[in-house]
Parts: sequence; structure tokens; C-alpha cells
Amino acid sequence: MAKPPTTPPTATPTMLRRVNAGKVLGVLTRARVMTGTGLIEATGLTRATVHAVCNDLISMGWVVELDPGRTSVGRPSRRFEFNSHAGYVLGIDIGAAKTTVLVSDLRGETVAKAGRSAAGVTTPSERTEIVHETVVEALASAGVTDAQVLAAGAGVAAPVDRDGNILVDDEFWRRFDTGLAQRLTELHGWPVLLENDANLATLGEHWRGEARNVDDLVVLLAGERFGSGLMDSGRLLHGSRGGAGEMVFLKLVEGVGDTHGIARIARENGTAAVADAAVETSLRDLATDGVVTAEQVFRAAADGDKVAQSILQDIAGRTARVVATLGALFNPELVVLGGAVAEAAAALLPDLEANLAHYTSTPPRVAVSSLGDAIVSVGAVRHALNHVEEHALDLELGCRSD
Repeated sequence: MAKPPTTPPTATPTMLRRVNAGKVLGVLTRARVMTGTGLIEATGLTRATVHAVCNDLISMGWVVELDPGRTSVGRPSRRFEFNSHAGYVLGIDIGAAKTTVLVSDLRGETVAKAGRSAAGVTTPSERTEIVHETVVEALASAGVTDAQVLAAGAGVAAPVDRDGNILVDDEFWRRFDTGLAQRLTELHGWPVLLENDANLATLGEHWRGEARNVDDLVVLLAGERFGSGLMDSGRLLHGSRGGAGEMVFLKLVEGVGDTHGIARIARENGTAAVADAAVETSLRDLATDGVVTAEQVFRAAADGDKVAQSILQDIAGRTARVVATLGALFNPELVVLGGAVAEAAAALLPDLEANLAHYTSTPPRVAVSSLGDAIVSVGAVRHALNHVEEHALDLELGCRSD
């Protein structure tokens, strides 16, 4: 027996008012200052509805009304602006070696930044404590209280499923506290939106980096370990357990063999060259106790050291295989190299692109991130702002005026 058709819910005045408020707030979030007439044109709502909704949003703290200014003809139009200081969001990058926290207003402008080393951390709970201390420092620097924070985005170097749970299948992933989000919420009171760091890097690049207006994108974090964030038609790909973009498959790729990133390979190969007495290289003068940093390898190569240049050529060829594999699997328009080595990695692009043409007939465009080591924290801010914009009408603001 066929089921009777379901009757859609009746649109009540309260529901309509909420929908209309969402429309107006969405427009003002993206705009700077708009008149009532501009909002009417942008939303298709009547003048009376726009003004009534704006009055509601002003009373809630989301919108401020500006001085209408002078006009020689008729009544001046009301002018409205999104209150970017109605609250704040945090962008937290919980790296294996360092934690960085950005405090941003609701337009994503940074008002404070703090960072702390995680060197010597041995347990997940110790790492969470460092995150907490860094948050406290950043908020104090910004002059912002916990009550003014609406949400925090947080990135970890481990897969995170759609429910915000960290996978612990890998030894490296177990370095992160599986109860981190809950613990931070208990300490501070605001929601923590946990996400994989490469996914957040992808949001950051798409929002404010090299990938603006690019919806088919791979961001390759290439520091100590390769990790990638994938975007298809403007949507992040997670996979069933949050593992989309994990790079363990590189162990099966000829000429790559592991997930070691650009910084690690440069450091290890540079240190090995210094240890070989038969090798003549300026890296030996730069080394500390026989250990060379990735930055020193890049600098020596720029200064003409042949050994350092050879190391970078090998890294470029290896990275080209990684990019080509990602290109074949996901067919992105653009691959962005990001992370702490991004600025130096620009030196790899000529050799990388030359090698890439040998591995695929449809190579993606390759760029180097301009966001530097802030790439994950910027994406975490965007993640938090997405949450605020989606739930704005249900949030209680800790700041009621600009």
C-alpha cells in the first residue's frame, strides 16, 4: 500500500523571520557597509521586512547601524554593517613540534597570535596542556575573554572523522589526545571543531591563499611528513573514517617509498653528505655537531653549492612523483605546496615541473603557498567562521557592541 504524501511543515511567521534574518546576515557578513536599499536588492525582501530584520539583528548584537550621513534630497537611507567584533574565533594548529593559536574577529582578521614549542612532549595530555597555555596567552594578548569566543577550529596531524574523532591506528597519530576537544571545551566553555591539519590547510588556501577561486584542489603539506588535503568542486573530501588524503600509499610508489617530507629529506641527505669526508661541500661549515638543517641546505644551494643543489634536484624529482600520483588519482586543477618549507620550496618548482611532465600527460598546476607556517591556523579560523555563520542565530554573543 502506497504511503500518503508527506505534508510539508507550515511556514510560521517565526520561521520566516528566521529565514529572512539568515539571508540578511549572510549578505552583510560578506559585504562591508550596505544601505537598506542595497539589502532589498541583494535579498529580494521588502523594505519593511529588511528593516524589521535589521532591527532584530541589531538587538542581538550581530549588526550595527551607522550614521546615515547627509543627503540633499529626501530622507537618508539607513546604513548597516556586520559587527565583526560581536565575538571572536580561534584558529589552533596543534603540530607535532609546535602549537600556534590565532585570535581573529568575525571577518577573519587576526588580532593576536601566540606560539609554543612542544619539544620534549611525551604524552598526549602534556600536548593538550601546551595547547591550553598557548590559548590563554593568545587571548590575554588580544584582550579577549573566553565569553567572547564563539568557536575554535583546531588542526592535528592525524585523520579526523566527520564526528571530530581522531584515528589512533598509527603510532604517530597516537601522539594527539583523543579527548582534546572535550578537554578544551571544559576548560574554556567554547566549542572546539577538530579537523585534520591538511584539510584545514586546504580551507586556508582556498580562502586566502594561492587557491582562491580554485575549487578542485590538493594542498600538500610537505615538511617532516607528506600529508594532503583534497577539495573537489569546493567540498573537502574526508572518506569514511577521515583518512582521505593520507599518504601512506607513498610506500608503494616507485622512487618515493615513504611519507618523509621535503624538510626531513633535505636535512637527512645534507647531514649524510657532511658525514662523508670525501664530499666537498659548504654544508660542512654550516653544520652543528655534524647535523644540517633543511634551511641550510636550501641556502647553500642558492649560494651555488653543488652538493646542496644535487640534493634539491633529487627532492624535486621525488616530489614530482608525489604530485603526479595525486594528479592521476584526483585530477586537481592546482596542487599547492604548503607548510614550514613552503617559502624555500619555491626553489624546487622549475625542476619539479620539468619532472612532472614525464609522469603525466595532464599535469596539474603547481604553486607554493604564500601563507607560510600559518597555513593550518588560517584554515582553522575559516573552519570556525563557517560554524559561526551556520549557527549565528542560535549563538549568544559575549560582545554586544562594536
